[in-house]
Amino acid sequence: MVGFIDDHRGEHGVEPICKVPPIAPSTYYDHLAKRADPTRLSDRARRDTVLRPEIERVFEENWRVYGVRKVWHQLDREGFAVARCTVARLMKGMGIQGIIRGKPHKTTIPDKKAPCPLDKVNRQFRVPAPNMLWDKPLSRHWSERQWRMISPTSPLGEGLSM
Repeated sequence: MVGFIDDHRGEHGVEPICKVPPIAPSTYYDHLAKRADPTRLSDRARRDTVLRPEIERVFEENWRVYGVRKVWHQLDREGFAVARCTVARLMKGMGIQGIIRGKPHKTTIPDKKAPCPLDKVNRQFRVPAPNMLWDKPLSRHWSERQWRMISPTSPLGEGLSM
């Protein structure tokens, strides 16, 4: 947002631009002051600017495979007193993550524009009136190793497992 205001402040001025999205002009000027003088930044922001290159260095030195926990341990071995959640927050903000064991990354992205297949069991998802209750309540029954929710009209074998 600050970049947008910087680009268009010569044409329209800061105050008229800040009225469209409800942002106080003092917020914009505060960001400019912090950009010009880094000592005005909060302690957390100053600490983050120091830690980001270190996290990036540790991540790159270890073939981009270290996750949050291993980066955190490596920083601790090197003498940086930093919380694990801080490393996680900064790594997420920097867009880096370690190799994930187990399930591979999701490579199939569904096409939102493709038509959905028709409902093959002809379920009725309409309610006759608002705030209607089910006409047949479910009951709980213990079967072998688990609880089952049973409808009075269904046989005992067709329950919803809990």
